[in-house]
Amino acid sequence: MTAKNVTIKATSNSGRTLTIGASLSYFVFSLIINAAGNVLTVVTSQKIHPTFLGSAYWTAAQAGFNKAAFGGNSASLGWIFFVVGVLTAILNVFLQGHFNWRKFVGNVAFMVPFSLLISFFADMFSRVLPDAHGVAMTIGYTALNFIGVIMIALAISIYQRVNLILHPADDLMQILRFKYFKGSAAKAMWASYIPPTIIGIIAIFMLPDFSNYGLGTIFAFLFQGGITGLGDRFVFPRLKHQGI
Repeated sequence: MTAKNVTIKATSNSGRTLTIGASLSYFVFSLIINAAGNVLTVVTSQKIHPTFLGSAYWTAAQAGFNKAAFGGNSASLGWIFFVVGVLTAILNVFLQGHFNWRKFVGNVAFMVPFSLLISFFADMFSRVLPDAHGVAMTIGYTALNFIGVIMIALAISIYQRVNLILHPADDLMQILRFKYFKGSAAKAMWASYIPPTIIGIIAIFMLPDFSNYGLGTIFAFLFQGGITGLGDRFVFPRLKHQGI
């Protein structure tokens, strides 16, 4: 998956062609997929002993901080996502070079249902999925972990194109993608990983624990941006970027 394959020109589809009903339908659908995918990467990683999978990149950093600061409590994970989201929304203001009330409020508003869904799926998957025993379950959980990363990437593709309200981290990627990287999803995703890298380093200094980092984290780092770009082309291909 090269940057060439996932590049979209920012000058095209600059208007909005979706109705509000269609926009909301796409948004709700992608929000649920994103939250479920994020939690799936965390829980599958936790269910294998010793852990080696890790979770999606942003998720790994935030889950690592949650474990370092709050002992890995599933209820506090949603709050960690919310606070990091607000801080990222503030960063987005500086990168844009101007303050846009609609986008900022949208970034913060996104975090409310997203954080609730994170807590919901964290509780549900933790109860439903047993600890892995044997090679078959380990392979199955590894596949689920990768599927979780793919779910996140495709969800990002959908609601970035809808561009109604965005998760702050995905708005950060979108700003970088069209303002600094000429539409390249892969390059923008890698650049957007700087904040979670900082969060992860802080968490490791607080508690030298690497259980949230592993094969799935590497998979997310290498391929999530590229999968998002492919999603633009092959998942709801008639859905074009709105309001870019």
